[in-house]
Amino acid sequence: MILKKRIDKILEYVLVSLMGVLILDVLWQVFSRYIFASPSSFTDELAGFLLMWVGILGAAYVVGQRQHLAIDLLLQKVKPSTQVKMSIFINICVVFFAITVMVIGGTWLCYTRFLFNVNSAALHIPLGYVYLLMPISGLLTIYYSIYYIINPSESLS
Repeated sequence: MILKKRIDKILEYVLVSLMGVLILDVLWQVFSRYIFASPSSFTDELAGFLLMWVGILGAAYVVGQRQHLAIDLLLQKVKPSTQVKMSIFINICVVFFAITVMVIGGTWLCYTRFLFNVNSAALHIPLGYVYLLMPISGLLTIYYSIYYIINPSESLS
């Protein structure tokens, strides 16, 4: 429980920080375009990367908070007597998805971007760093799902 709360807090700070940077980035883009009549060249790409990080890391955070819409809908449709079993089944499915798509697929994506030395167009940073969020979010999602498999009563509250 203590580890989960720490991970939750860290993710909250990271997500709030990323959103703050995203807001500043977009504001600078608008300001430079309409006030200076010379749009910044990197802000559009940075906004896309930040939006991707906020979305995918946010999805892992939402799984940890048990506020993922699909999970709630399935649990509400079954009888109270089978909700614990359904919760465990859902979390096993989430773990399977996170391992195959996010961790394995995300790691392969990062590896190939680094292997082929693929850089972003405007920021000129290796795209492997940008896509690193996939395996990180996958590991966080797996952690949260295993936590709720071990503590199924917490996933129902």
